[in-house]
Amino acid sequence: MKKHRKIIHIDMDAFFASVEQRDKPELRGKPIAVGGGGRRGVVAAASYEARAFGVRSAMPGYKAKGLCPHIIFVRSNFSAYREASLQIREIFHEYTDLIEPLSLDEAFLDVTENKKGMPSATLIAKEIRERIFQETQLTASAGISMNKFLAKIASDLNKPNGQAVIPPEKALDFLEQLPIEKFFGIGKATTQKMHRLNIRKGLDLKSKSKIELAQWFGKSGIWYYHIVRAEDNRPVKPNRIRKSVGAEETFFDDLDQIPDMIQALQPIIKKVYERLENLGRFGRTITLKIKFKDFTTITRSISFPHEIESFEFLKEQSEYLLKHNLENGHTVRLLGITVSNLTGTFSQGEQLEIPFPSL
Repeated sequence: MKKHRKIIHIDMDAFFASVEQRDKPELRGKPIAVGGGGRRGVVAAASYEARAFGVRSAMPGYKAKGLCPHIIFVRSNFSAYREASLQIREIFHEYTDLIEPLSLDEAFLDVTENKKGMPSATLIAKEIRERIFQETQLTASAGISMNKFLAKIASDLNKPNGQAVIPPEKALDFLEQLPIEKFFGIGKATTQKMHRLNIRKGLDLKSKSKIELAQWFGKSGIWYYHIVRAEDNRPVKPNRIRKSVGAEETFFDDLDQIPDMIQALQPIIKKVYERLENLGRFGRTITLKIKFKDFTTITRSISFPHEIESFEFLKEQSEYLLKHNLENGHTVRLLGITVSNLTGTFSQGEQLEIPFPSL
Protein backbone atom coordinates (compact mmCIF):
# COMPACT_ATOMS: atom_id res chain seq x y z
CA MET A 1 0.00 0.00 0.00
CA LYS A 2 1.38 3.38 -1.04
CA LYS A 3 2.34 5.66 1.84
CA HIS A 4 1.12 9.19 1.25
CA ARG A 5 2.98 12.27 2.40
CA LYS A 6 1.43 14.62 4.96
CA ILE A 7 1.74 18.20 3.78
CA ILE A 8 0.39 21.27 5.58
CA HIS A 9 0.01 24.69 3.99
CA ILE A 10 -0.15 27.45 6.59
CA ASP A 11 -1.54 30.77 5.37
CA MET A 12 -1.69 33.73 7.75
CA ASP A 13 -4.99 35.63 7.63
CA ALA A 14 -4.63 39.16 6.17
CA PHE A 15 -1.13 39.10 7.67
CA PHE A 16 0.08 42.71 7.27
CA ALA A 17 -3.29 44.17 8.19
CA SER A 18 -3.71 41.78 11.12
CA VAL A 19 -0.32 42.76 12.56
CA GLU A 20 -1.30 46.42 12.32
CA GLN A 21 -4.64 45.79 14.05
CA ARG A 22 -2.92 43.75 16.74
CA ASP A 23 -0.37 46.48 17.44
CA LYS A 24 -2.81 49.40 17.14
CA PRO A 25 -6.00 48.65 19.11
CA GLU A 26 -7.73 51.69 17.63
CA LEU A 27 -7.69 49.92 14.22
CA ARG A 28 -9.39 46.74 15.39
CA GLY A 29 -12.71 46.00 13.76
CA LYS A 30 -12.18 48.75 11.19
CA PRO A 31 -11.53 48.52 7.44
CA ILE A 32 -7.83 49.15 6.95
CA ALA A 33 -5.38 48.84 4.06
CA VAL A 34 -1.63 48.61 4.37
CA GLY A 35 -0.17 50.75 1.60
CA GLY A 36 -0.84 54.09 -0.02
CA GLY A 37 -4.17 55.74 -0.60
CA GLY A 38 -2.89 58.49 -2.87
CA ARG A 39 -3.08 58.83 -6.61
CA ARG A 40 -0.26 56.34 -7.15
CA GLY A 41 -0.71 54.29 -3.97
CA VAL A 42 -1.29 50.54 -4.02
CA VAL A 43 -2.93 48.29 -1.42
CA ALA A 44 -0.38 45.77 -0.09
CA ALA A 45 -2.90 44.08 2.22
CA ALA A 46 -6.47 44.63 3.34
CA SER A 47 -8.21 43.68 6.56
CA TYR A 48 -11.26 41.44 6.34
CA GLU A 49 -13.41 44.44 7.24
CA ALA A 50 -12.08 46.16 4.08
CA ARG A 51 -12.38 43.01 1.98
CA ALA A 52 -16.11 42.98 2.72
CA PHE A 53 -16.30 46.10 0.53
CA GLY A 54 -14.34 44.45 -2.29
CA VAL A 55 -10.91 45.86 -1.41
CA ARG A 56 -8.08 43.51 -2.42
CA SER A 57 -4.29 43.52 -2.40
CA ALA A 58 -2.57 45.06 -5.46
CA MET A 59 -5.60 47.34 -5.96
CA PRO A 60 -4.89 51.05 -6.60
CA GLY A 61 -5.44 53.09 -3.46
CA TYR A 62 -7.93 55.44 -5.11
CA LYS A 63 -10.07 52.48 -6.20
CA ALA A 64 -10.02 51.04 -2.66
CA LYS A 65 -11.18 54.40 -1.32
CA GLY A 66 -13.96 54.48 -3.89
CA LEU A 67 -15.20 51.08 -2.76
CA CYS A 68 -14.82 51.90 0.94
CA PRO A 69 -14.79 55.68 1.57
CA HIS A 70 -14.05 55.25 5.28
CA ILE A 71 -11.07 52.93 4.76
CA ILE A 72 -7.97 53.72 6.85
CA PHE A 73 -4.59 53.56 5.08
CA VAL A 74 -1.62 52.46 7.20
CA ARG A 75 2.05 52.71 6.33
CA SER A 76 3.77 49.30 6.19
CA ASN A 77 6.00 48.23 9.07
CA PHE A 78 8.16 45.39 7.78
CA SER A 79 10.21 45.07 10.94
CA ALA A 80 7.02 44.09 12.80
CA TYR A 81 6.03 41.65 10.07
CA ARG A 82 9.49 40.02 10.10
CA GLU A 83 9.43 39.73 13.88
CA ALA A 84 6.07 37.95 13.76
CA SER A 85 7.37 35.68 11.00
CA LEU A 86 10.35 34.64 13.07
CA GLN A 87 8.07 33.77 15.97
CA ILE A 88 5.96 31.64 13.66
CA ARG A 89 9.03 29.94 12.22
CA GLU A 90 10.12 28.90 15.70
CA ILE A 91 6.75 27.24 16.23
CA PHE A 92 7.05 25.38 12.91
CA HIS A 93 10.50 24.10 13.82
CA GLU A 94 9.11 22.40 16.90
CA TYR A 95 7.25 20.06 14.56
CA THR A 96 9.48 19.75 11.47
CA ASP A 97 12.52 21.20 9.76
CA LEU A 98 11.00 20.63 6.32
CA ILE A 99 9.59 24.16 5.98
CA GLU A 100 9.31 25.96 2.65
CA PRO A 101 8.36 29.65 2.91
CA LEU A 102 6.44 30.92 -0.11
CA SER A 103 5.83 34.58 0.60
CA LEU A 104 5.42 37.00 3.45
CA ASP A 105 2.49 35.10 4.90
CA GLU A 106 2.59 31.42 3.96
CA ALA A 107 4.65 28.25 4.07
CA PHE A 108 4.51 24.53 3.35
CA LEU A 109 5.40 22.00 6.05
CA ASP A 110 6.10 18.31 5.50
CA VAL A 111 5.04 16.54 8.69
CA THR A 112 5.10 12.97 7.33
CA GLU A 113 7.86 12.32 9.86
CA ASN A 114 7.55 14.97 12.55
CA LYS A 115 9.44 15.77 15.74
CA LYS A 116 6.42 15.24 17.96
CA GLY A 117 5.71 11.76 16.60
CA MET A 118 2.10 12.77 15.97
CA PRO A 119 0.31 10.52 13.46
CA SER A 120 -2.31 13.10 12.44
CA ALA A 121 -1.37 16.04 10.22
CA THR A 122 -4.82 17.48 10.95
CA LEU A 123 -4.11 17.63 14.68
CA ILE A 124 -0.64 19.06 14.02
CA ALA A 125 -2.14 21.86 11.91
CA LYS A 126 -4.74 22.59 14.60
CA GLU A 127 -2.08 22.68 17.30
CA ILE A 128 0.20 24.94 15.24
CA ARG A 129 -2.65 27.38 14.59
CA GLU A 130 -3.50 27.47 18.29
CA ARG A 131 0.15 28.08 19.17
CA ILE A 132 0.42 30.88 16.62
CA PHE A 133 -2.59 32.62 18.13
CA GLN A 134 -1.38 32.15 21.71
CA GLU A 135 2.08 33.52 20.99
CA THR A 136 1.40 36.20 18.36
CA GLN A 137 -2.34 36.97 18.72
CA LEU A 138 -2.63 36.38 14.97
CA THR A 139 -4.83 33.85 13.22
CA ALA A 140 -3.82 31.39 10.52
CA SER A 141 -5.63 29.05 8.18
CA ALA A 142 -4.34 25.66 7.10
CA GLY A 143 -4.78 23.12 4.36
CA ILE A 144 -3.79 19.50 4.79
CA SER A 145 -3.35 16.91 2.07
CA MET A 146 -0.94 14.48 0.41
CA ASN A 147 0.84 17.05 -1.77
CA LYS A 148 1.59 20.75 -2.02
CA PHE A 149 -1.00 21.53 -4.71
CA LEU A 150 -3.90 20.07 -2.77
CA ALA A 151 -2.74 21.53 0.56
CA LYS A 152 -2.57 24.98 -1.02
CA ILE A 153 -6.13 24.71 -2.32
CA ALA A 154 -7.38 23.33 1.01
CA SER A 155 -6.03 26.28 3.01
CA ASP A 156 -8.47 28.59 1.19
CA LEU A 157 -11.55 26.49 1.87
CA ASN A 158 -12.25 27.64 5.44
CA LYS A 159 -10.58 31.04 5.64
CA PRO A 160 -10.18 32.94 7.89
CA ASN A 161 -9.03 31.10 11.02
CA GLY A 162 -9.99 27.65 9.82
CA GLN A 163 -8.57 24.56 8.23
CA ALA A 164 -9.60 21.89 5.74
CA VAL A 165 -8.40 18.43 4.78
CA ILE A 166 -8.44 16.81 1.36
CA PRO A 167 -7.76 13.12 2.11
CA PRO A 168 -6.13 10.96 -0.59
CA GLU A 169 -9.23 8.85 -1.15
CA LYS A 170 -11.34 11.94 -1.88
CA ALA A 171 -8.79 13.96 -3.88
CA LEU A 172 -9.90 12.89 -7.37
CA ASP A 173 -13.59 13.47 -6.73
CA PHE A 174 -12.82 16.83 -5.15
CA LEU A 175 -10.74 17.97 -8.14
CA GLU A 176 -13.30 16.77 -10.68
CA GLN A 177 -15.97 19.01 -9.12
CA LEU A 178 -13.69 22.00 -8.49
CA PRO A 179 -14.36 25.07 -10.70
CA ILE A 180 -11.35 25.65 -12.91
CA GLU A 181 -10.77 29.16 -11.48
CA LYS A 182 -10.22 27.59 -8.05
CA PHE A 183 -7.21 25.61 -9.26
CA PHE A 184 -4.11 27.20 -7.77
CA GLY A 185 -1.93 28.58 -10.58
CA ILE A 186 -4.77 29.06 -13.08
CA GLY A 187 -5.26 32.80 -13.34
CA LYS A 188 -7.93 34.98 -14.85
CA ALA A 189 -6.64 34.93 -18.44
CA THR A 190 -6.14 31.14 -18.45
CA THR A 191 -9.58 30.66 -16.90
CA GLN A 192 -11.14 32.68 -19.72
CA LYS A 193 -9.28 30.64 -22.33
CA MET A 194 -10.39 27.39 -20.67
CA HIS A 195 -13.99 28.57 -20.62
CA ARG A 196 -13.75 29.24 -24.35
CA LEU A 197 -12.59 25.63 -24.70
CA ASN A 198 -15.59 24.54 -22.60
CA ILE A 199 -13.35 23.57 -19.67
CA ARG A 200 -15.24 24.73 -16.59
CA LYS A 201 -14.56 22.09 -13.95
CA GLY A 202 -11.79 19.67 -13.15
CA LEU A 203 -13.73 16.88 -14.84
CA ASP A 204 -13.68 18.84 -18.12
CA LEU A 205 -9.94 19.40 -17.76
CA LYS A 206 -9.40 15.72 -17.01
CA SER A 207 -11.17 14.74 -20.23
CA LYS A 208 -8.49 16.45 -22.34
CA SER A 209 -5.40 14.59 -23.49
CA LYS A 210 -1.90 15.59 -22.58
CA ILE A 211 -1.22 16.47 -26.24
CA GLU A 212 -4.28 18.74 -26.44
CA LEU A 213 -3.36 20.59 -23.25
CA ALA A 214 0.25 21.01 -24.40
CA GLN A 215 -0.94 22.44 -27.73
CA TRP A 216 -3.26 24.89 -25.99
CA PHE A 217 -1.15 25.88 -22.97
CA GLY A 218 2.44 24.82 -23.68
CA LYS A 219 4.42 23.43 -20.73
CA SER A 220 1.71 24.60 -18.35
CA GLY A 221 -0.68 22.24 -20.10
CA ILE A 222 1.43 19.27 -19.01
CA TRP A 223 1.24 20.56 -15.44
CA TYR A 224 -2.57 20.91 -15.68
CA TYR A 225 -2.78 17.32 -16.96
CA HIS A 226 -1.03 16.04 -13.83
CA ILE A 227 -2.56 18.23 -11.12
CA VAL A 228 -6.14 17.42 -12.10
CA ARG A 229 -5.14 13.81 -11.41
CA ALA A 230 -3.76 14.86 -7.99
CA GLU A 231 -0.20 14.17 -9.19
CA ASP A 232 2.28 16.54 -7.55
CA ASN A 233 5.55 15.02 -6.35
CA ARG A 234 7.33 18.29 -5.60
CA PRO A 235 9.16 18.04 -2.28
CA VAL A 236 8.90 20.64 0.46
CA LYS A 237 12.22 22.45 0.06
CA PRO A 238 13.63 24.24 3.11
CA ASN A 239 15.94 27.24 2.58
CA ARG A 240 14.86 27.91 -0.98
CA ILE A 241 17.62 29.64 -2.91
CA ARG A 242 16.66 33.15 -3.87
CA LYS A 243 17.45 33.91 -7.52
CA SER A 244 17.21 37.70 -7.55
CA VAL A 245 16.95 40.79 -5.36
CA GLY A 246 15.17 43.91 -6.50
CA ALA A 247 13.24 47.05 -5.63
CA GLU A 248 11.10 49.50 -7.57
CA GLU A 249 9.25 52.75 -7.03
CA THR A 250 6.10 54.22 -8.59
CA PHE A 251 6.37 58.00 -8.60
CA PHE A 252 3.68 60.39 -7.46
CA ASP A 253 4.45 62.61 -10.47
CA ASP A 254 5.71 61.29 -13.80
CA LEU A 255 9.34 62.05 -14.62
CA ASP A 256 10.52 63.24 -18.04
CA GLN A 257 14.05 64.51 -17.38
CA ILE A 258 17.08 62.19 -17.09
CA PRO A 259 18.63 64.03 -14.08
CA ASP A 260 15.35 63.66 -12.17
CA MET A 261 15.23 59.97 -13.04
CA ILE A 262 18.81 59.42 -11.88
CA GLN A 263 18.01 61.15 -8.62
CA ALA A 264 14.88 59.03 -8.17
CA LEU A 265 16.91 55.90 -8.88
CA GLN A 266 19.32 56.48 -5.95
CA PRO A 267 17.12 55.22 -3.06
CA ILE A 268 16.11 52.22 -5.19
CA ILE A 269 19.75 51.27 -5.78
CA LYS A 270 20.51 51.76 -2.09
CA LYS A 271 17.60 49.53 -1.08
CA VAL A 272 18.73 46.75 -3.45
CA TYR A 273 22.29 46.86 -2.17
CA GLU A 274 21.16 46.75 1.46
CA ARG A 275 18.99 43.73 0.67
CA LEU A 276 21.95 41.99 -0.98
CA GLU A 277 24.07 42.68 2.09
CA ASN A 278 21.40 41.39 4.45
CA LEU A 279 20.97 38.29 2.32
CA GLY A 280 24.71 37.69 2.19
CA ARG A 281 24.51 37.05 -1.58
CA PHE A 282 25.70 38.86 -4.69
CA GLY A 283 25.02 38.59 -8.41
CA ARG A 284 26.37 39.21 -11.88
CA THR A 285 23.41 40.74 -13.74
CA ILE A 286 21.75 44.13 -13.27
CA THR A 287 18.32 44.74 -14.78
CA LEU A 288 16.65 48.13 -15.11
CA LYS A 289 12.84 48.19 -15.30
CA ILE A 290 11.10 51.20 -16.80
CA LYS A 291 7.33 51.70 -16.88
CA PHE A 292 6.12 54.58 -19.01
CA LYS A 293 3.08 56.83 -18.62
CA ASP A 294 1.01 54.58 -20.92
CA PHE A 295 1.96 51.57 -18.72
CA THR A 296 4.26 50.14 -21.40
CA THR A 297 7.15 48.40 -19.64
CA ILE A 298 10.67 47.64 -20.84
CA THR A 299 13.65 45.99 -19.14
CA ARG A 300 17.31 46.38 -19.98
CA SER A 301 20.06 44.19 -18.50
CA ILE A 302 23.82 44.07 -18.31
CA SER A 303 25.90 41.09 -17.10
CA PHE A 304 29.45 40.80 -15.85
CA PRO A 305 31.93 37.92 -15.49
CA HIS A 306 32.41 38.91 -11.85
CA GLU A 307 30.13 39.46 -8.87
CA ILE A 308 28.75 42.90 -8.05
CA GLU A 309 30.02 43.48 -4.52
CA SER A 310 30.50 47.25 -4.55
CA PHE A 311 27.69 49.73 -4.01
CA GLU A 312 29.50 52.24 -6.24
CA PHE A 313 29.71 49.70 -9.07
CA LEU A 314 26.01 48.87 -8.76
CA LYS A 315 25.17 52.58 -8.77
CA GLU A 316 27.42 53.34 -11.75
CA GLN A 317 26.07 50.51 -13.91
CA SER A 318 22.43 51.18 -13.00
CA GLU A 319 22.83 54.80 -14.04
CA TYR A 320 24.58 53.66 -17.24
CA LEU A 321 21.56 51.51 -18.16
CA LEU A 322 19.23 54.43 -17.56
CA LYS A 323 21.26 57.00 -19.52
CA HIS A 324 21.76 54.69 -22.50
CA ASN A 325 18.15 53.58 -22.80
CA LEU A 326 16.23 56.81 -22.24
CA GLU A 327 16.22 60.37 -23.48
CA ASN A 328 14.67 63.52 -22.09
CA GLY A 329 11.01 63.69 -23.01
CA HIS A 330 10.11 60.09 -22.23
CA THR A 331 7.51 60.14 -19.47
CA VAL A 332 8.27 57.56 -16.78
CA ARG A 333 6.01 56.52 -13.89
CA LEU A 334 8.09 53.66 -12.40
CA LEU A 335 11.73 52.63 -12.14
CA GLY A 336 13.15 49.42 -10.72
CA ILE A 337 16.50 47.70 -10.28
CA THR A 338 17.05 43.95 -9.91
CA VAL A 339 20.28 42.02 -9.35
CA SER A 340 20.12 38.40 -10.50
CA ASN A 341 22.38 35.41 -11.19
CA LEU A 342 23.05 35.36 -7.46
CA THR A 343 26.02 33.21 -6.47
CA GLY A 344 28.04 33.01 -3.27
CA THR A 345 28.41 35.24 -0.24
CA PHE A 346 30.08 38.59 0.28
CA SER A 347 33.77 38.04 0.81
CA GLN A 348 34.29 40.83 3.31
CA GLY A 349 33.39 40.25 6.94
CA GLU A 350 31.36 37.51 8.49
CA GLN A 351 29.13 35.32 6.36
CA LEU A 352 25.56 36.23 7.24
CA GLU A 353 22.87 33.69 7.97
CA ILE A 354 20.16 33.88 5.32
CA PRO A 355 17.15 35.32 7.13
CA PHE A 356 13.78 33.59 7.04
CA PRO A 357 12.03 35.93 4.59
CA SER A 358 8.42 35.67 5.66
CA LEU A 359 5.43 33.48 6.24
